[in-house]
Amino acid sequence: MKHFMLILAAALTLSGCALLSPKDAGPVTGPSSPAPAVEGAALTVEGVMGARAVRAEVLDTTTPAEKAEALAAPEAAGERSLGKVVVALGPPAEQGIWLKTALVKAVVQGRIETAAGKSLAVELRPGTGGALLSLAAFQALGLSLTDLPEVAVFAP
Repeated sequence: MKHFMLILAAALTLSGCALLSPKDAGPVTGPSSPAPAVEGAALTVEGVMGARAVRAEVLDTTTPAEKAEALAAPEAAGERSLGKVVVALGPPAEQGIWLKTALVKAVVQGRIETAAGKSLAVELRPGTGGALLSLAAFQALGLSLTDLPEVAVFAP
């Protein structure tokens, strides 16, 4: 019992040492001065608690012409409705205009339509779980990146 009390007292004493450290001491890790500004600093956003995030426009390399073409794609003759899915934003690193969904078993060209009536030609990719829509598709349809919109899915 004496040994336990001695260890407990030592642990409490040592844990209190952090309270007595000088206030002007820098962080234990990381640079001692702020990082210099680099080219492209406007491409990032200062977030919660100083976290840096890359703007969505930087990640989307789909051209406006490609988005316009996908938006203007007519309804294909003989296409059928596969159903409706709620979509979340897919990985921004995966470029292109696509939808990953469990409604298809192989990659096929298709079309999605929002509740507002906007239609977009997309590459339908097989997926599991919830449906994921590409960053380019979200932006082409004018959807907020934080929304979970429902879309109707069509394929030949």
